[in-house]
Amino acid sequence: MIDERQEELASLDALGLLEGAERAEFEQALARDPDLQRRVRELREAAAVLAHTAPSAEPPATLRDRVLASASPKTAPILPFPAMLAWAAAACFALAAAWLGQRYLNTRSAYIMLRDQQALADLELRSARNQLEAERIVNGRQLADLNQKLKVEGDLAQYKIAALASMLGNSPQALAVAVWCPSMQEGVLAVSKLPALAPDQDYQLWVIDSHYASPVNAGVFAINPATGGAHVTFRTGQPVNAIAKFAVSRERKGGAPTPQGPIVLLSEAF
Repeated sequence: MIDERQEELASLDALGLLEGAERAEFEQALARDPDLQRRVRELREAAAVLAHTAPSAEPPATLRDRVLASASPKTAPILPFPAMLAWAAAACFALAAAWLGQRYLNTRSAYIMLRDQQALADLELRSARNQLEAERIVNGRQLADLNQKLKVEGDLAQYKIAALASMLGNSPQALAVAVWCPSMQEGVLAVSKLPALAPDQDYQLWVIDSHYASPVNAGVFAINPATGGAHVTFRTGQPVNAIAKFAVSRERKGGAPTPQGPIVLLSEAF
């Protein structure tokens, strides 16, 4: 792979500007690197094509007489005009080639930087996905551990346990677990990684019971702004015994009698 130093030397070589130690160093690298040889051929061909792009020009008829008239006897011999034109074309070519070479190097450097940034972004995305998957596995294990604990401590059938998944496109890692005891008409909600809210908003928990036309209010709750987590005990304003789902919505400060804002967490149906 050709590095930036070799690109610079190849550009100078195409312009015939390499001398001394730099030329010796470059020729040694050129002899053993097929990629560099190919690049040198490309640059030399581009330089040759560019040399022929200078438009032909016819000088004014009086120019030669004015130049000769202004020269003193001791002035060095004046080159014939065709030679002057050739030198001027060569100088223009050299300047254009140097400008193109520098622009190429700048473009290549920008490309390399963008490529490295893309690789870093891909790495960060894979890391975030792996972290999210790990958190889902951990929460699944916690739910299984809770089920096992309830089996040991009492009759599992009297509890309603649900995992709530995120409905937020910008926070897919948000999760929650809700446990409801019908006999006590009381439950526990644990959430994690919910986005922080504006000062005039609250999160509100709802219990969806098939006996009611609207979700049953289970109260508002606050989260830790730094972690997005909360652990709260909740009760409903009405008795519920046929729970179908749990839901969390984003509402105005103090909550609402029925869901008004968007649903951010939702469990599967029992």
